[in-house]
Amino acid sequence: MTGAKLPKPPLKLVVLDRDGVINADSPDYIKSPDEWRPLAGSLGAIAQLTQAGFDIVVASNQSGVGRGLFDQKQLDAIQDKMRTAIGSRGGHLDAIYVCPHHPDDKCDCRKPKPGLLRQIETDRGISLHGVPVIGDSARDLDAARAVGAWPMLVLTGNGEATARSYPELATVDVFDDLAAAAAALIEAIRE
Repeated sequence: MTGAKLPKPPLKLVVLDRDGVINADSPDYIKSPDEWRPLAGSLGAIAQLTQAGFDIVVASNQSGVGRGLFDQKQLDAIQDKMRTAIGSRGGHLDAIYVCPHHPDDKCDCRKPKPGLLRQIETDRGISLHGVPVIGDSARDLDAARAVGAWPMLVLTGNGEATARSYPELATVDVFDDLAAAAAALIEAIRE
C-alpha cells in the first residue's frame, strides 16, 4: 500500500506477529492445528524472505493458554503445523516467542509491552533498533516502537481497523498483506 521506497534495514531480520499476519485470526482464538489456516500469500512471503537471507522470528501473544482455552501441548502442535507449512514452501522460522499469559497477569511480555522483543534482543545479542516488526494491531506497532524497531502494519487480520484508529499511522509503513511487505523489504536490501 505504501508507495514510498523503504530504507535498507540494519539487519536481515524480520519479526512477525502470527495471528492476522501469517494465519487467519479468530475472535474465538486458534485453539488447535485444525483451526490454523495460513493467509493467502503469507507462506510464499516467508519463503521469499528466507531465500533473500532474512532470519524470521515470530513474536505472538497467545493468551488462550492463560485463559485455559488450550494448553502448551496444543500450542506446540499449532506451531509445528505452521513451521511445516512454511517449510513446504521453502521458508524457515528461526524462532517463535510467545506470551502465554492472561491479560490480567500483568506480565512484561504481553504486547504492547516490549518483553518478547527484548527477549529476542537478549537471545540474539543484538538491538532491534530499525529492525522491521510486522503486525496487524496497535499492540504490535507499540511494542516495536518501545524498542526502537521499525513498525510495519499489514491490512490483514485487524489491520484495517488499526489503520483507521492508530494515532501515529503517518509514521508507519502500511501494506496490503505480508506478501507486499516482504516484496518491499527484499527490494530495499537489493539497492
